[in-house]
Amino acid sequence: MARPIWTGTLSFGLLNVPVSLMSGERKVDLHFRMLDSRDRKPIRFERVNAETGEEVPWKDIVKAYEYDKGNYVVVEQEDIRAAAPESHETVEVEAFIERDAIDPRYFEKPYVLVPGKKAEKGYVLLRRTLESTGRIGVARVVIRTREYLSAVMPLGDALVLILLRYPQELVDPDEYKLPSGSAASYRISAKEEEMAAQLVESMSGKWTPDAYHDEFRTRLQAIIRKRIKSKGATARVEEPEREEEAATNVVDFMALLQKSLADKKRTPAKKSAAKKTRKTARKASKTAKTAGKRATKKTAARRR
Repeated sequence: MARPIWTGTLSFGLLNVPVSLMSGERKVDLHFRMLDSRDRKPIRFERVNAETGEEVPWKDIVKAYEYDKGNYVVVEQEDIRAAAPESHETVEVEAFIERDAIDPRYFEKPYVLVPGKKAEKGYVLLRRTLESTGRIGVARVVIRTREYLSAVMPLGDALVLILLRYPQELVDPDEYKLPSGSAASYRISAKEEEMAAQLVESMSGKWTPDAYHDEFRTRLQAIIRKRIKSKGATARVEEPEREEEAATNVVDFMALLQKSLADKKRTPAKKSAAKKTRKTARKASKTAKTAGKRATKKTAARRR
């Protein structure tokens, strides 16, 4: 069973709907390990000093930003914490806009918002309202330590959250040399345009995503399965499931909706000390696991 990325609230106006943020994509790339061709043993990468070739312990490693070629400024953990947003467990809707108002280039990564226990009413209320009005919510959400702009929209029975790129992350097409002007300036005749339109019409159909497959991955998997059978079986490790936290709040939606309309104020959900403690513990555990896996390649000086 998939685990939530975090459990918090979906906030719009004065209403707070307990939700779990679940991944909306599945990575299907095939990952490979590097082995020593002589004895088929895994290659271990180490953290080494680029000048001396000596291994550097984690306690002596700091983060730095290269502001100019070869020039760095060290960024302390306190600096990162100071820049991090305060709210880590809220999808806070700031505005509702027309569904087709966002340029497709802004859409980046999908998630699914799953309602907590006894939170179905607020969830369905927002979903149906977005469907009937043809609008989507523009919200801010913090995932791990970074704040993202996002869109909350209905999709069947679900409310999906899609991370959005910021404008500065997009390249303006005008930066490239592109053909402009009328079709006549490129000697495109009316007959050519008519035939091109006929071709498009003849190839038109409904969008059926299940009809498309990663053929390269399929063929490579077949090769891997064949090799596994010739070399022997592999072991499988399953991770234990984690129970979902229950939300038991009962909300007077009519009163909150009336107050939201009257005040036009948006208030983020309050975070309990217990949730802060659990989040801190989970973050510390994850940091420790990540630290044990990070590494860089040995330098030529280390090999010698």
